[in-house]
Amino acid sequence: MLQAIGLTSNPRREFPPAVDDLTFEARPGSVTALLGAPGAGKTTALRLMLELEPGRGVTYFRGRPLHRIAHPAREIGVLLGDVPGHPARSVKGQLRMLCAAAGVPASRADELIDVVGLGALRDERLGSLSLGMDRRLGLASALLGDPHTLLLDAPSVDLSPRESGWLFGLLRAHAEHGGTVLYTTQDAKEAARTADHVVTIDEGRLVADQDAASFARTRLRPRVAVRTPHAARLADALSREARAGRRSVEVVSEPGVGSLLTVYGSSCPEIGETAFRNGVLVHQLADEFGDTGPTPVSVPLSVPVPLPAPAPAYDAARDPDDAYGYDDGLDRGCTDGEAPDHHRGPLPAPLPTGPARSPLRPLRYELRRTFGIRTTAVIAVTVLVASVALAVPLARTGGTPLPGLLSAWPALLPLPPAALGAGLLGAYSFGDEFRYPALAGALGTVPRRLGLLLAKLVVTAAASLALASLTVAVDAGVLRLVYGADAVPVPGNWFALSAGWAGLTVGCAWAGLLAAGVFRVTAAGAAAVVAVPTLVVPLIQRALVGPSARSVVGLPGRLRELAWLDWPRQVDHWLMATFRLVAQPVAAALMLSLSALLCAYLLTGLRRRARW
Repeated sequence: MLQAIGLTSNPRREFPPAVDDLTFEARPGSVTALLGAPGAGKTTALRLMLELEPGRGVTYFRGRPLHRIAHPAREIGVLLGDVPGHPARSVKGQLRMLCAAAGVPASRADELIDVVGLGALRDERLGSLSLGMDRRLGLASALLGDPHTLLLDAPSVDLSPRESGWLFGLLRAHAEHGGTVLYTTQDAKEAARTADHVVTIDEGRLVADQDAASFARTRLRPRVAVRTPHAARLADALSREARAGRRSVEVVSEPGVGSLLTVYGSSCPEIGETAFRNGVLVHQLADEFGDTGPTPVSVPLSVPVPLPAPAPAYDAARDPDDAYGYDDGLDRGCTDGEAPDHHRGPLPAPLPTGPARSPLRPLRYELRRTFGIRTTAVIAVTVLVASVALAVPLARTGGTPLPGLLSAWPALLPLPPAALGAGLLGAYSFGDEFRYPALAGALGTVPRRLGLLLAKLVVTAAASLALASLTVAVDAGVLRLVYGADAVPVPGNWFALSAGWAGLTVGCAWAGLLAAGVFRVTAAGAAAVVAVPTLVVPLIQRALVGPSARSVVGLPGRLRELAWLDWPRQVDHWLMATFRLVAQPVAAALMLSLSALLCAYLLTGLRRRARW
């Protein structure tokens, strides 16, 4: 059961809160519609339930608030708007990536692809999907963790009747299996037709909380649909008898359908008797059951005659739904008919108990996110081409030392192409996720936890090391091919050079990653990488310029005495080499930048958690 208690959003300046003390329930085994006009606060209410919006109140999902649920994706499935995903990612790749984030087997993605009818489109890119197919993919994403509760924001908007029927059929099947379904809509006819329970809100406040039958009877205007080849004659007869009997009857002709009349304030027997007395042939006479399509612009053929006293059955001035334009309703009786076919499909088999926490979950997610699109390969190829294009002319002039030659780092560039490419990979790691958010923005059903940051650091470090190694190997191979084997000798201090090269590329990758995570945009990560050699390094050099009154000579021996350990003398050599490497301006600038960005990332993450 879903219980929303006292939901209230934070007001903005002089405006009232979008949701104000909203309390209602959505029961298991039923479909609940949250109904309201545009701007009534439906989406804000869902975001408050998911703790994505600052405010007051609490929502219990089977007796537990969201932050108390160990595996939220196994309890709540969410569809807010379109499917968030990179347009170049495939349908199967998107779902498998989300499977890794939710901690469910990858086979679950293949099962749901077949359930939602996307089997023929499993390799299609997200950017090529139609609206209906995108909505099917969104529903599959919500069902990945086999959740008990489904929260959907306007799932049928802009869909065709066939697609809407399929969607609500699947929601009905989920409810019949014991699940809870809550969706928002602004269409009263749709709510009465597809939901078991209707919660109506206006300006963020609760207006009514009713079952579907009571809602249709009390809050929708009943109507009678009449098809006759003599529509004008029948409309005139109904208007005359209404005026004679001092009854409020409104007859509306549907434009483009000359044989169709819609009559408000009357009933099937009364209309049938009027047609019989006036000799009018009637082809159809029915209280409508459900929606017959989009509501057309109505042209009234007669003006209702006001009664001397207020009508006891219906008062349009007091009906808030009438102010919203909800002037059509369900039909109850007069003709026998079947409920519309919802094309119910089988749901996938339920998943076993919740998954155990594992560090491989965020790692699998990050690997699928990184290599699921061509961006990584494009960056790597661009770096290799740029490196070769720079290394060949640098070797021809002969003025560049061997480390700069192998890394293709001329003095004109702030960083070599491999370091810039590694920084761009790191910036994309967070930047693309915020641009196409596969994970919830804050504490949603798949939250961003510390394990995700660690996974990103590991994957970007491995990718940057691979890119750095491949760059050196390709540059060396091309130079040997062009200028001969003597053009690239093996340096004696190759290990120290390799360590410095690895530290530079990994540091750039992490700087781009953390900056993009703090500022939530890829460009900020790329700017942070470029800012290290252009802004931070000059500051470090200026701080280190000048005579030194102290020296670090003998530091390894003092460390040995402090630790009471007798390590081999060779370790002293490596310690001093490490200190010299760290003392380089670029290395010091990278360490300073990484420390500042890491603190900023942790502080902003803690601040967001405290706010929610």
